[in-house]
Amino acid sequence: MKHHLDPTRAVFITATVLTTIFQFPVLRSQETRPYDACNQPIRCGNIEFGYPFWGLNRPDYCGHSSFQLTCESNDPMLVLDSVPYRILDIESSAYTITIARNDLWSNLCPQFLHNTTYNSTLFNDNFDQENVYLYYGCRDNYGASGTPGADNFRFACTVNDTQIDNYFYRPGGLVPDIANNLVQCNNSVSVPVNRSSVTLTVSELRSALRDGFELQWRVNTDVCDRCVRSNGRCGSNSTSPDGFACFCANGNFSRTCNNTGEIGGAAGGSKGNSVGTVLGIVGAVVAVVVVGCGIFVWRMRRKNRTIKEVSPARIETKAILTAGSSQRLTSDTFTSSIPSFPSSKTSETSSKEFAKSTYFGAQVFSYEELEIATDNFNDSRELGEGGFGTVYLGKLIDGREVAVKRLYENNFKRVEQFLNEVRILTGLDHENLVKLYGCTSRRSRELLLVYEYIPNGTVADHLHGKLANASSSLFSWPIRLNIALQTAEALAYLHKSGVIHRDVKSNNILLEKNFQVKVADFGLSRLFENVTHVSTAPQGTPGYVDPEYYQCYQLTDKSDVYSFGVVLVELISSLQAVDTSRHRLDINLANMAMIKIQNHMLHELVDKSIGFEKNDSVRRMTTLVAELAFRCLQQEREMRPTMKEVLETLRGIQNGDLNDQKPEVLDIIVDDCGLLKDHNTEPISPDFGFGNTMVGSS
Repeated sequence: MKHHLDPTRAVFITATVLTTIFQFPVLRSQETRPYDACNQPIRCGNIEFGYPFWGLNRPDYCGHSSFQLTCESNDPMLVLDSVPYRILDIESSAYTITIARNDLWSNLCPQFLHNTTYNSTLFNDNFDQENVYLYYGCRDNYGASGTPGADNFRFACTVNDTQIDNYFYRPGGLVPDIANNLVQCNNSVSVPVNRSSVTLTVSELRSALRDGFELQWRVNTDVCDRCVRSNGRCGSNSTSPDGFACFCANGNFSRTCNNTGEIGGAAGGSKGNSVGTVLGIVGAVVAVVVVGCGIFVWRMRRKNRTIKEVSPARIETKAILTAGSSQRLTSDTFTSSIPSFPSSKTSETSSKEFAKSTYFGAQVFSYEELEIATDNFNDSRELGEGGFGTVYLGKLIDGREVAVKRLYENNFKRVEQFLNEVRILTGLDHENLVKLYGCTSRRSRELLLVYEYIPNGTVADHLHGKLANASSSLFSWPIRLNIALQTAEALAYLHKSGVIHRDVKSNNILLEKNFQVKVADFGLSRLFENVTHVSTAPQGTPGYVDPEYYQCYQLTDKSDVYSFGVVLVELISSLQAVDTSRHRLDINLANMAMIKIQNHMLHELVDKSIGFEKNDSVRRMTTLVAELAFRCLQQEREMRPTMKEVLETLRGIQNGDLNDQKPEVLDIIVDDCGLLKDHNTEPISPDFGFGNTMVGSS
């Protein structure tokens, strides 16, 4: 039975469209003109705001999209990079505001820790100010509390009913020798303060934070001045919220009231009404034509609905999205953009078409193709979140299951990590490194990276995450040792290739179904070929970062060795690298492991499920791996082995070459400096005191 569009319904639709369009000029003339609306400033407390600020009684088109204000208890609030700030003062003629961190206004222990960041395209900060660094969850193993004056720099916070020590310092100030103690802290936050605000005690720190710091906005300042001089009102273009518009009595213009580039929304009067009427008539004619064409096309499609004239690629895409399962295909060579698949002629044609564009040797995907592959980035396809974006499961037209990393917006504006990961991964080829299939263009509406899909979760998932209970019987000691060995092989390969990973952790070690390792997430990686170190501000994940990296901001391959040492302890213990629910001295797993090993208490650290107490072979191997982890976690990087040496040691442990050296954990002998004996390594310096100077940022 054929279905036809009801003529009455068609007439009703047409009449509704026509009536709406004809009424548009009348409704438009009754609206408040932007010229009038944007003449009203925002008032909160004793402060008034004009452009680029908006909010409260001031419409969004009267300001810039990044400058929305709220008013809380007569305090104007501005949110920058998800952090709320109080605006203490404004100097409109100089385009400056004085702001203070609202989360640190009355409490040095906020619920969430955020650095003070803001978009440099919106603000300048060239004022007489400097950063103060707040360190949270610090340990006091070496007597910082006994250093004269140290109490002035320590403040307490309570986490899970446990009081923890915290410190702050100014790089340019005279401070007690607490530098070495700060490397034991779990987190740090930087906050700008005016240089004139002396912060030598906690009370002065609180006062400095409440005094705030200055920022100068740089959003359309020159063009807004010209607009105001032409008797206009500054605002934003409705078609581009970040674009500028000058609202005038006779219309809306792109720069000033004297230019001829009208951008919409003409002023009232006979001219505006006549233009609106003409637009309404033209729109009505267009609407009639569109509705008529729509009816015709609908009837033709109903008549020929059995004939599907779509491209083979589109048919295949739809099949992929609805298929229950398919065989997973992988690339034979890492450097090829698209591998050769034994598929139909259609698939071969599609592959050739996709392989035309490459970037650093990686295939360039269109945004629309990846949008289809991930079902419009459906939440149900989300695999997890990394340091730079969210990862989704997708299926490409050629049948491959892939992991699509969608970078966060702030990384979209700063494409450094995107380009870095593409550049590094396209130059590497190792069976234990995740393969990069391609990416979107750097000019795409979003930055997306496409990796091979690794289906069995991460090492963290199996040790202490969502898969821990389900895989406890499968995640045996031989599996764990093999994971350590394969991870070491991948890192040794990276170092041999001149690459430092910089974010080695159990969450970045992916596992195939047979527990083969795939090291991932190269967003922080740096090339260090032909240099001894790389100087950079500390990044990475708390609990895994090299302590010397915090002190001197110099990155070497030994920084990865330290992080790998933490992973080894995780494999032994099944504990998280940082856990604030543990005793305050055991929050940091690396510190906890060093203490347990030094005090002959390895049995208190090891996961009982791996058979440490029942199986002599497991006991010997676990002890040797703990010893290796101890060497990797040395405070001084010169005392740590290279990844090549780590790899050779793990191979010896797995092959049984080293198992006879230390048959019992109680045979581990620790000297006064904390190193295990019977090794050809120099002892660590016994001087755990404090140096003579505080290490600042470089």
